[in-house]
Amino acid sequence: MYITITAQKLGGNYSQGSADFVGYLEKENQGLDPEEQEFFFNQYKDQIPAEEVVRQIDANTAKLEKTEPRFYSITVSPSKKELSRLQNNSEDLKKYTRELMKDYVASFNREINGRPVNVDDIKYYAKIEHQRCFKGTDKQVRENQPFAAKILQLKNDIQKVKRKEHPGNIAQMKREISKLEKAAPHKQGGLRIVQGMSKEGNQSHIHIIVSRRDASNKFSLSPGSKYRASEVTLNGKTVKRGFDRDKFFRNAENTFDKTFGYQRNFVESYSSRKEFIKNPKGYFSSLMKLPTSEKTVAMKILKESGIPMMPNIPTNKAQLALKVFNRLRRGVDIAVKSSSIGI
Repeated sequence: MYITITAQKLGGNYSQGSADFVGYLEKENQGLDPEEQEFFFNQYKDQIPAEEVVRQIDANTAKLEKTEPRFYSITVSPSKKELSRLQNNSEDLKKYTRELMKDYVASFNREINGRPVNVDDIKYYAKIEHQRCFKGTDKQVRENQPFAAKILQLKNDIQKVKRKEHPGNIAQMKREISKLEKAAPHKQGGLRIVQGMSKEGNQSHIHIIVSRRDASNKFSLSPGSKYRASEVTLNGKTVKRGFDRDKFFRNAENTFDKTFGYQRNFVESYSSRKEFIKNPKGYFSSLMKLPTSEKTVAMKILKESGIPMMPNIPTNKAQLALKVFNRLRRGVDIAVKSSSIGI
C-alpha cells in the first residue's frame, strides 16, 4: 500500500482552481459510454459530475492566501497482492475510501467547536482509476533509454538516407534497430517498454481531492502541517494543530486488512519500511526471526518489488555485506518516500 498526499500545485501545471486537476482525473472516461465510466463519489453520494466537484472545491476557499493550496491530492495505490484480495475493484475500493477518510480526519490534532474533527467536517471527492502508464522516471524506462536513443538516431539516419542527405545502408540500419529492440532489458508483451505505455495487470488505484478548508468553510485543515501535535495561542485562545502522518499511514493499512481480511506480511507494512531507514539492522534482525513460511513470502515480495537482495540470507549481523546492504536500504528508502507527504 502506497499513499501520497500532495499539495495543489500553485502555478506550473495547475492553476489556482481545481478544473485542470479534475479534468486530468477524467482522462480514463474519454470515449467510454456512461455505464462504463467511473464517476466521482464522496462519503455519501455516488456518480457526482466533475463539474460539481470543481464548483464545490473552488467555492470552499475562504480566507486562503494566494500562496496557500486550495486542496490536497491523495493517491492510494494498493499492491497487486492487495488488489488480488478484492472481489470487485471499483466497489471494494469505494468502500475502502470511505473508511480511509475516517482515518484521515482522525489523524488531525484539531477540534471544531470543541470536538475532534470527524468525516462530516471535510469536503472531499474521490475517483477510482484502473490504468497506469510508464513514466520517464520508472526504472524500466530509464534502463531502456540508452537503447531508445540509439534506435531514434538510426531512424533519423534512415530518413536522411531516404532524402539523399546522407549515405547509408537502410537494410543494415533496420537490422541494427531490430537487434537493439531485442537487447533492451525491459519488455512487456514482447515490446520494449517506453514512456506512456500502459502497464499490464491490475492497476486499480484511488485519487482523492480534499479541500484545504473544512466543510463549513471556516477552518483550515492541512495534512501538510509540519506539526504532528502541538498547541498555539491565537487571539488569547489555545488552539490545537497538527497532522500525524505516521498514524494515518498505519491506520490506512489496518483498515484495509480489517475490511478485506488481508494478512499483511512484515515487509509490506509502512512501519517496517520506516524501520529499515531508521534502524536497518533491527529491521533485518526482525526479518530473520519471522516464521519460515512468512519469511519465504517476505523474500518473494522484496524480490518482486525490484529491491536488490543478497544471494544468501545472512544468519548474523557480521555476515552483512555493507555494499549490498546499502543498496537494499536505498531501495526501501524509495518505497518509504512514496508513502510520505510531498509539499
